[in-house]
Amino acid sequence: MKDSNELRQSVIDACRWLGSNGYVFGTWGNISVRLDDGNILITPTKLSYECMEPCDLVVISPKGDIVSGTRIPTSERAMHIKVMEYRKDMNVIIHDHSPYALAVCALGEEIPAITEEMGQLLGGSIPVTDRFIPSVRHEELADAVVKSIKDRSAILMRNHGPVCLGRTLDEALVTCQVVEKSAMIYLHISGFGHARAITDAEVKTGRDFYLNSYGKAL
Repeated sequence: MKDSNELRQSVIDACRWLGSNGYVFGTWGNISVRLDDGNILITPTKLSYECMEPCDLVVISPKGDIVSGTRIPTSERAMHIKVMEYRKDMNVIIHDHSPYALAVCALGEEIPAITEEMGQLLGGSIPVTDRFIPSVRHEELADAVVKSIKDRSAILMRNHGPVCLGRTLDEALVTCQVVEKSAMIYLHISGFGHARAITDAEVKTGRDFYLNSYGKAL
């Protein structure tokens, strides 16, 4: 994606949508977008989304250096940088604090692939990092996310919140919604026994359809 005021406003609009729908609170949560030149457009730290302007977003290099902008980039930028490097097939990362997903983060449990949309959009189950790592240990937290996410489009950071990926900003927002919905379903049905997960083969078929065929032919 090319850096522009339109792209920056789209990121701000996404942040505000997350806030108005209960996915983020206060100044928690952050978004990054891979730019065509290899740099990363990212939200600043400790700035209300309602007050945010396009000029407040920061461009950082893949090494974390500030390329342009007067604000300080999100304190969790190491996670964005390392996931971007690891997942070159994805261009947008959203970290939010949605309630149901946070509840499962507190349980420390992976959400199995219990719906077809999880297989198609997320690539299967939603993994969880193996331990709680305080966000102030930025590099360690980033490494834990990269270690656990593998080929999935979302991961739960234990006791912290979800990280959702997409090829576009719109897709990443849908990923956030599927993660929250999946967490809600998982919590509701867990009291009635184990969920019946979709098989790996069915997940693979659905994911291939979504990535390569969905919306492209009758």
